[in-house]
Amino acid sequence: MRKAFIVRHSAVVLSELRRGARTRPAQRLVDALAALAREPWEPTAHDWWETGRLIRTIGDGQGWEIGKRRELQNDALIALTARRHGATVVTSNCADLALLSEATRVRVLYAI
Repeated sequence: MRKAFIVRHSAVVLSELRRGARTRPAQRLVDALAALAREPWEPTAHDWWETGRLIRTIGDGQGWEIGKRRELQNDALIALTARRHGATVVTSNCADLALLSEATRVRVLYAI
C-alpha cells in the first residue's frame, strides 16, 4: 500500500468545485485550492472524443436516458485524463467511477 501520493488537480474538478462554491467561505477555499494547482491537468481533444464513445457505450448498456449521460461526462473526462497520466482517481462517487474504471482501466481509490 502507498504511504504517500503526489496530488494533481483536474481542471474539470476545479470547475465543478467553483460552480458549487455558493458561500463566501467555500469560494475562498476553492480559490485557495486552485492557487495550489500550478499545472491543472486538462482533457485533450482526444479525451473529449473518447468520452463521447465511452458514454454512448456505457449509457446504452445501462439503458440510460440523456440526463444521466450528461451527468457522466465530467467523470469520464476526469477518468480519461487521469488514465493518460497514469494517475489514480480519488473519489467518493463509487457507482459511476466503478463503471468508468471497468471501461477505461483507470485506477480508482474510493474515499468514503
